Amino acid sequence: MTPWFDESRLDDERALAAADPLLRSLAEAGARVRRDRVEADQALDEVVARAATADRPRAVVAAGPDSRLLRAVLEPWCPVPFVAWPNPGLPGWVGSLDLVVVLEPVGADERSALAVSEALRRGAQVVVATPADSLVARHAEGRWCQVLPLVTGDQSAAAVVMLEFLDRVHLGPRTDVEDVARALDHVATLCSPHRDLSVNPAKMLAISLADRTPVVWGGSVLAARAARRVAESLRRASGVSAIAGDAEHLVPVLESAPVRDLFDDPLEDESATLPPVLVVLDDGHDDPAVHEQRDRLLRTAQERGVRVETLTCEQGAESELARYASLLLQGRYAAAYLQIGLTGGVTR
Repeated sequence: MTPWFDESRLDDERALAAADPLLRSLAEAGARVRRDRVEADQALDEVVARAATADRPRAVVAAGPDSRLLRAVLEPWCPVPFVAWPNPGLPGWVGSLDLVVVLEPVGADERSALAVSEALRRGAQVVVATPADSLVARHAEGRWCQVLPLVTGDQSAAAVVMLEFLDRVHLGPRTDVEDVARALDHVATLCSPHRDLSVNPAKMLAISLADRTPVVWGGSVLAARAARRVAESLRRASGVSAIAGDAEHLVPVLESAPVRDLFDDPLEDESATLPPVLVVLDDGHDDPAVHEQRDRLLRTAQERGVRVETLTCEQGAESELARYASLLLQGRYAAAYLQIGLTGGVTR
């Protein structure tokens, strides 16, 4: 038995009011970016001033679960070797010549706390973005460690604070806090529950995903990371399998999709797997390899009769981080509307 999606709930005032905490959290994404930046303002100035008196580090190591997000932004730009280390501890070579950065917006991750302690024991410079009274912050006490305090628990907001620090010490690309916040505000307006489904891209996407298995692809490094996060949100919202990956991994999934007849009864075989829908996250990246992979996916989808949905960024979003945040928030809005449409629905 599969849950029945009731699209009328997406414009139903009572259903939307019941989901207000979820939708309000999405709408406040831009405000959280601004709030964490304000909260960290004084500490950020102090950390930058201190870094200006020190030598450029031999390498930058990002530790903790969110290290791959920092790598996606920094790897093409960082003038020194950059390593993302989501595993416990730190690489064996890390020492006093290196900078260790830790992104832990909630502050409760024990592996991140242990990584901070180990970095301090080895004499490395350490900068941690985390709540001031958190477990991770309590481990960040030492001469060579400084905390950028956070209050919202939001991963994108924490990343903006850390990336601004790395920008200001010339170890990363330009980071514009307001650019990211504006992109998130734009998505919140575009996908607002007060916009009916005929003009709301997130509601329309939720309807397209309701009876399908989402196959999510992003071409650039950051779009690919957003694709994985969107797939996670869709799985949590619907309980249905949703996958994300590189084109070479997703093409076989599309090729294995059964070609359905227009007159097939979708309810005839309830045990059959849901057909796929290809969701493309387009951040405007103009790399020829990205275009080639996208064309291959679209060609395969057309050959197999697979529906294609595309999410695009606000044209005014200047930075890669703003485009990443825009795509991710659109996907999360779609997951929220998918959950609303399924909540309380009858089964078929």
